[in-house]
Amino acid sequence: MTIPDAISQAWTQVLDFISKLVSPDWGALIGLLPIFIIIGVIGPLLSLLALVWLYYFVRKPRTRVVYEEGARQAPLDEAGNPVFPPGEPYCPTDGLIYPPGTTRCDRDGANLAVICPMCGIGRDAAISTCGNCGLVLHVEQRYRVMRPAGPPPGGASLA
Repeated sequence: MTIPDAISQAWTQVLDFISKLVSPDWGALIGLLPIFIIIGVIGPLLSLLALVWLYYFVRKPRTRVVYEEGARQAPLDEAGNPVFPPGEPYCPTDGLIYPPGTTRCDRDGANLAVICPMCGIGRDAAISTCGNCGLVLHVEQRYRVMRPAGPPPGGASLA
C-alpha cells in the first residue's frame, strides 16, 4: 500500500464519519429516542428531586423540648387560687400538679385528686372510673413533654 492510497483511505474514513454527523440515520436515532428521554428528562428530574429531599432532610426544623419530671406548681387564676387541669392528678393542699399515674402526694403522703375531663367532677386519683359519667381514665406514669425550649421556628414571636 502506497502513501497516496493510505491518505485516500484515511480521507474516505473521515468523510464517512462526518457524513454520519451531518446527515445521520434518522431511523436509528428514532429508535434511541426513549433512551434520550430517560437520560435527558427523567434523569435530571430524579436528581433534582433527590437534591430537594436531601436539602429538606438536612435543614428541616427540629423541636427542642424540655422534659419535666415530678410535680410542678399549678397556675393561679386572677384571685390567686390554683387552677388544676382535667385528667391530671393534683394535690389540693400544696397546689402541685403531678405526672399522670401518680396517686400519692410526695410531701405529706395524702391521696391525690383528679378532675374528670368529661364531666368536670373531682375524684380520688387512685380510682380509675368516674362515679358521675363512667369515664375510665387510667393513665400510665411516664415523662411528660411540656414545651419547646426556645422560640417557635421562624422567629421569636408571631405577635
